[in-house]
Amino acid sequence: MTTIIIEDEKPAARLLQRKLEKLNIQVGVMLHSVEESIDWFSKNEHPDLIFLDIQLSDGLSFEIFEKVAIKSAIIFTTAYDEYALRAFKLNSIDYLLKPIDEDDLEVAVSKFKTRLPKQEMVQLDFEQIKKMLTNPFEKNYKKRFTVKIGQHLKVFVIDEVECFFSENKGTYIHTFDNRNYLIENTLEFLEQELDPLDFFRINRKFIIPLKAIKEIVLYSNSRLKVILPSYNADEVIVSREKVSEFKTWIG
Repeated sequence: MTTIIIEDEKPAARLLQRKLEKLNIQVGVMLHSVEESIDWFSKNEHPDLIFLDIQLSDGLSFEIFEKVAIKSAIIFTTAYDEYALRAFKLNSIDYLLKPIDEDDLEVAVSKFKTRLPKQEMVQLDFEQIKKMLTNPFEKNYKKRFTVKIGQHLKVFVIDEVECFFSENKGTYIHTFDNRNYLIENTLEFLEQELDPLDFFRINRKFIIPLKAIKEIVLYSNSRLKVILPSYNADEVIVSREKVSEFKTWIG
């Protein structure tokens, strides 16, 4: 069985490769962009199975198959939540929500081995899937947060949030009136639930809204420092690996 991985991030691709090796599946090729994948598919025999990330560095992976007729079975590996994926789950072998669980991976591979002969061509409506995933109405982003303060509950609307930050294993809202409130959600959860047009995770500790950026300053080691209106308990630094994406986000 020939297998390739099309994954935006090289560390994530290598991690998936190691998990597949535990299942005695050898990955022949790892691709990381739409352009690179189109070139590879145009010059090589198509594999039996593709592990396909949806969002690549230079566009949606479905653009690959607008240029090349797909002849492989596909298992999606994606950060998109189940709401968007539900509509096409039955059209693919399976999908694996990141971070990929090894048990789920084993089940997905078993589905491929038992349900699809390797010579069978998989028919997927990539254009329809692409429309679903790029439709802004497919995702209802979080607009309010409820915080317990003593015996009371306080509701914050998203416009009151100057940033989210983690500290001592807790996650906090910092509001524009310079107050901190402990919330139950993790930054990983918030990263999926906040509108990516308005909020960006700049490092492991902070998620910030575009509207809260007061100033951006060049910082050491090719990083950036963000000045917020009131938060000053710690430096708000865009990590080096996030700088390029951050610059694209702010426009």
